[in-house]
Amino acid sequence: MSNDLFKALSSTTRLKMLRILAKNEMHIAGLARELDLSNPVVARHVNILETAGLIERKKFGKTHVLRSRIENIDKLMNSLADTCEVNVPKGASILEALKKVSGVEVKEVRDKEFVISIDGEQGFYMYEVNGKPPDTTVQDFKIEKDSTIEWKKLVPVTRKRIIVKIDT
Repeated sequence: MSNDLFKALSSTTRLKMLRILAKNEMHIAGLARELDLSNPVVARHVNILETAGLIERKKFGKTHVLRSRIENIDKLMNSLADTCEVNVPKGASILEALKKVSGVEVKEVRDKEFVISIDGEQGFYMYEVNGKPPDTTVQDFKIEKDSTIEWKKLVPVTRKRIIVKIDT
């Protein structure tokens, strides 16, 4: 799947199609009009995106309605994540485990410690333990059994840009 995915993402036309389909479902003819392309050209691009698992097609008679499946990009990115293993005693905090991982930078601010970067990438991070977000901090969460901890960088994604102008 990943080769098909990389091929699908290598075209600016297909990226435009994904942006459009991320907002609305659309039929091929409507997508062709939106992009100012012919139906056959759009259909060829749709086949590539469909093979890569980035869109799906619903058929209603002769009408084909397209919908994005962007979650498959997330799956690919997760498969590329760096994985490491550390040993800690039962009851250790996640923060203690993190301090054993190279590339994780922790900074103390007002008696609290925060992860400020991973592999040199600063930003805001959230974590999950065994696929679930805990309701406590990394300092307070105690590891009682073998677990998988995933760190996810919160990447700002603009869903809607609003320009506010003051009336004069």
